[in-house]
Amino acid sequence: MKSLKLAYLFTICLLVCTSCKKFLDVQPESDVTKEQLFTTEEGFKEALNGVYTYCADRDLYGGNLTISNLDIMAQNYTLTDLNLQKIASFKYTDQTLISKYDQIWIAGYKAISNCNAILEVIDQKKAVFQDKNYELIKGEALTLRAYLHFDLLRMYAPSYKNNPTAPAIPYVTVVSIKSTPFSTVSEVLDKAIADLVAAKTLLRNSDPILESGYIIGYPEKVYPEGTPEAKKATETKSGSLFLQNRRHRMNYYTVCGELARVYLYKNDLPNSLQNAKEVIDAKKFPWTENADFNNTNPERRDKIFYPELISAWFVSQGKDQVDHFAALFTKNDAMYVPSITQKDLIYEKGTVGADDWRRAQWFLDIPSSNNTGKALLQKYTTNSTPLKNLHPTVAPALRLSELYYIAAEASFDSDPIHATALVDTVRKHRGIGTPLLKTITKAQFMDKLVGEARKEFYGESQIFFMHKRLNRDVINTNGLIYPASNSIFVSPIPVDEQAYRN
Repeated sequence: MKSLKLAYLFTICLLVCTSCKKFLDVQPESDVTKEQLFTTEEGFKEALNGVYTYCADRDLYGGNLTISNLDIMAQNYTLTDLNLQKIASFKYTDQTLISKYDQIWIAGYKAISNCNAILEVIDQKKAVFQDKNYELIKGEALTLRAYLHFDLLRMYAPSYKNNPTAPAIPYVTVVSIKSTPFSTVSEVLDKAIADLVAAKTLLRNSDPILESGYIIGYPEKVYPEGTPEAKKATETKSGSLFLQNRRHRMNYYTVCGELARVYLYKNDLPNSLQNAKEVIDAKKFPWTENADFNNTNPERRDKIFYPELISAWFVSQGKDQVDHFAALFTKNDAMYVPSITQKDLIYEKGTVGADDWRRAQWFLDIPSSNNTGKALLQKYTTNSTPLKNLHPTVAPALRLSELYYIAAEASFDSDPIHATALVDTVRKHRGIGTPLLKTITKAQFMDKLVGEARKEFYGESQIFFMHKRLNRDVINTNGLIYPASNSIFVSPIPVDEQAYRN
């Protein structure tokens, strides 16, 4: 297990050389050892911040796991680059693709190893923590560990629906150079659930997001005179930086949402529904207002439904990252670009999607004389002056809309009217007033649900995971069908790991 050993060694290097800015959000005055780092509460905070910073890098959620291979494989783009075409056609034997998947695997386990470095000592150091920070830090680290393992499972193993007893991935819970045996698909899900349930208990009594005074909204919004205080965002009002912006971290509602995801993947509909409803019924996350998403001033426009994000990865606001997004989406020679026709088919422009906010604001159409124009994705664009943006640049980790979709799918068999109403609620808040038919069959409902999810998660990679979980064919807008099978749904693990799986 060479790659997992590398991940372990990487963790040791990070913890010993904590002045590495890439790992730690706060620059220490001098290098410290691992033992010294974990002698203070501040050291634990730095280590946890380092995990978030690393996860938001391009190897993981700042790139590969949000706006790269998985979204390409969902057939969302018209591609001219040969290597990207190979990704879209599932050429897993190509060396370029193999290297990319090796990169994601190693990065994922590096992040997990850093979570484990915190978790292996935190109980012994409980006395160094003030207030409820022990519960917060441990709960977040457990959630991160489960979140990362679940995404690695969804990439590198057969789905639960296809083969729950298939060897899947190692579920690593210790910092060790020794190899961790591969768990089955079902075992990985059970271990992730155990971590999330433990995290939920810890965060239930410690997370500020649960307080009535924690109001979600835009950090840079200027509210009209007379706006009630109860509607003004307080996410950055805490005197402690560590307690601000709980949605840029693994918070209590993230745990509920991730449990809803994992239980749904396991086809445990009652538990999935219960956790999805806990988020929905809390009414903590307001729907984005038309005036914000469709603001006539582009500099004050919400491009990502920011108030509805349960959790998101805070992406670097530096020029390199901004230029990276531009190269992928918004430049005339951008790499990830749908045709106008492709985009309009996805968003059903000719029927219910004529007034869809997403189709109108997420894409900039560049027509051409031969009717093959392109649509440039605007979802991740930022202003040249970051503080003018209504919200920071983030990569969505979990959305309120996904919880509505999960609750709808989990409840359709018992209450189809309620299930369709849940989907209609999301549609209404996207400018679609036409409701689903109340006489809809289960098969028709699932077709609609997948279509709605594809619109909502464009540029976020979640729709490919949905196809895999449901074992549905992947079809591009030209009608080319990639039949559902492990040959398209299971990414290759590093060669040096394959012997341990088999």
